[in-house]
Amino acid sequence: MSRLTFACPWIAALLAATAGAAVAGAPTPPPAAPAVTPEPLVLLPDLRQRIDERLARVRAARAGTTAPPATALAKAGAAGEARAEGPAAGGSAPVAAAPRTERQARSRAWSYEGESGPQAWARLDPAHATCASGKRQSPIDLRDGIAVDLEAIAFDYRPGAFRVIDNGHTVQVNVAPGNHLTVGGRRYALQQFHFHRPSEERIAGRQFAMVVHLEHRSADGRLAIVAVLLDEGPAQPAVQLVWNHLPLEKHEEQAAPVPLDPTALLPEDRRYYTYMGSLTTPPCTEGVLWLVMKQPGTLSAKQEAIFARLYPMNARPLQAAAGRLVKESE
Repeated sequence: MSRLTFACPWIAALLAATAGAAVAGAPTPPPAAPAVTPEPLVLLPDLRQRIDERLARVRAARAGTTAPPATALAKAGAAGEARAEGPAAGGSAPVAAAPRTERQARSRAWSYEGESGPQAWARLDPAHATCASGKRQSPIDLRDGIAVDLEAIAFDYRPGAFRVIDNGHTVQVNVAPGNHLTVGGRRYALQQFHFHRPSEERIAGRQFAMVVHLEHRSADGRLAIVAVLLDEGPAQPAVQLVWNHLPLEKHEEQAAPVPLDPTALLPEDRRYYTYMGSLTTPPCTEGVLWLVMKQPGTLSAKQEAIFARLYPMNARPLQAAAGRLVKESE
């Protein structure tokens, strides 16, 4: 072995592997150059890559495997390690992530009826386990509340841009930042609002035509949802504004060219019921502060019919109150 090969382990490895291939019947490489005392060698990147590829092919031929792609070898060389990837080098070849099967995709789908309805939500996805195991689930029938002098909810809503999306479970309206409410010493920012038919909440057993849920989040991640029950009656201008901008395709947001003021969804009487519950859709997260307005709003039969064409029924069944305290404004 010449001093040249000692000066460059890459060339030494190549010569050793090539010699092994010759024993196995591969063509014998040309004789090595006469021994010289070289200056320290620095391999250029392209030469180093070619040596890597040649070395991998020789090793693969001896092991009866396929050489790894040049791109993988180039990355190895750039890292400063001349190491062939794959079984011949004692490593493992990169494995692409397996695509989700149709069955896996179906397992995460949920609905309001049939085999993927509320009774199956927890089985469809481990992330939905709380839908079955939770002890403070929503919605509930609001009855026998303790009437007290509840603090007023400080609504700070203002007109702003909005986008409408049919997300496959409801019509949802995503609002621009700048809308807040304050209650219990905590400030919550309005994220979006959406609709259910019929109402998920009931008041002493009474169910309403629809309900709109206005979902808020505080800076520390707490959720507060204002529920405004909707009874059949005069048309609701804010609801009509949403319907006017329904997207033609599901899962595609439709930006509206006009502003919407969420205040228009609130009743004049701001008294409310309150209790601790959960999201009413998977993953059924608990720790949600519910604020259910006592005075219902209205929408016209025509407005209800528009939503019913998209979602005839998208309300979760009532959940056990489980002894939770319900308070209501006097």
